[in-house]
Amino acid sequence: MHKFILTIAGGGSTYTPGIVKSLLAKKEEFPLKELRLYDNDGDRQEKVAIIVKEVVKEFAPELKVLTTTDPETAFSDAEFIFAQMRVGKNSMREQDEKIPLRYGVVGQETCGPGGLAYGLRTIYPMAELIDLVEKYANPKHWIVNYSNPAAVVAEAMKKLRPNARIINICDMPVATIRNMAAVIGEDRNKLVVDYFGLNHFGWFTKVTVDGVDRTDEIRKHAIKHGLLVEDMTKVDAQHSDPSWIKNWKNIQYMMEMFPDYIPNPYLQYYLLGDSIVEHTNVEHTRANEVMEGREKRIFDAVDEYNRTGEVDLSSFYTGVHGQFIVDVAMSLAYNLRKRFLVMVENKGAVMNLPEDAMVEIPAYITSDGPEPIRVGEIPTFYKALIEQQYAVEKLIVEAAIEHSYTKALMALTLSKTVPSAFKAKEILDELIKANKGYWPELN
Repeated sequence: MHKFILTIAGGGSTYTPGIVKSLLAKKEEFPLKELRLYDNDGDRQEKVAIIVKEVVKEFAPELKVLTTTDPETAFSDAEFIFAQMRVGKNSMREQDEKIPLRYGVVGQETCGPGGLAYGLRTIYPMAELIDLVEKYANPKHWIVNYSNPAAVVAEAMKKLRPNARIINICDMPVATIRNMAAVIGEDRNKLVVDYFGLNHFGWFTKVTVDGVDRTDEIRKHAIKHGLLVEDMTKVDAQHSDPSWIKNWKNIQYMMEMFPDYIPNPYLQYYLLGDSIVEHTNVEHTRANEVMEGREKRIFDAVDEYNRTGEVDLSSFYTGVHGQFIVDVAMSLAYNLRKRFLVMVENKGAVMNLPEDAMVEIPAYITSDGPEPIRVGEIPTFYKALIEQQYAVEKLIVEAAIEHSYTKALMALTLSKTVPSAFKAKEILDELIKANKGYWPELN
């Protein structure tokens, strides 16, 4: 069986050990010849690599692991590239969250002004990554992209690198499917879902198991409890932190008002924004929770290893994040035509949305990429919300390409999370100062 060369771009991410565990759990079906970690922060990557190498030692000691900050070394002849870059790291994520909150506006890493700030930091580094991969990698490579904000990245790459061999994915729909499966006592892999929207901005319309429609069961539970079950730690440790418990609970309130479809949890930032702000501590946001939680666990484990030569790998769970990206890669590698929710250019799949919108819908994943499944027409309320959000994403991409302050201001003003153009301008001006050196210059 052919063995693959796979590179993780963003090897210094705290998600890397979990992704590697997921890869090695499928080592018989998806064997690797070489695993490479690539990051522009070599010091951070080397620390994370200590854990990665221990994972490899336990599960696949024969696998060659290479860490590098050199793109030619990283990508030469690589067949798969898992991209998970975080430009500005968690210190800039903290600014994305806290600056809008100071103005009474949702502070979140992928939604609202914070998401647009993150997008402006990520667009050109992602284009640069694509260029490096195309220069050095196997011509039939695939980039499987987890880098956020995925909707903005997908829209930008459609314009800047339209021929890139990239598939943009997000684990949030899969995590939601996992919770729905727990609600009805089924394996998540047995659920087949219908869904439409943009990334972090969509709705589940139907859920079947073995051909039987289970949507009403999930809907009734969600109206009463959100997508919480009694013990969330048994569902997935990754999404059972206190802030995530709130997120799953908030689905209840959206379902009480709009019961037809089951919302992606991130819709709370657009539909329940005032409540979200009211219950958020501007001094301690999700960025702080991550730095004090997952990030601290990784670097504490590195310190422990340096002291004792031992590390407890059980704390580095796999979860749906790692499993999903591996499943997508396998479907690409072996033409499995598995059905997943991914981001694709609409091209009529959702009949009454713009043709060029980067929608998130079901698709069969083949060796030639995704084959979207047609959704048909969607109702007015959802269509209007999606068109507004798509206009926001399109404007922020145009702002980056054209170096346009006005279009960036338009994007923030149009965001459903921002109450007025006055607020949008105040937030934008402060974000410009905070992102000096990261953003394209806006004139």
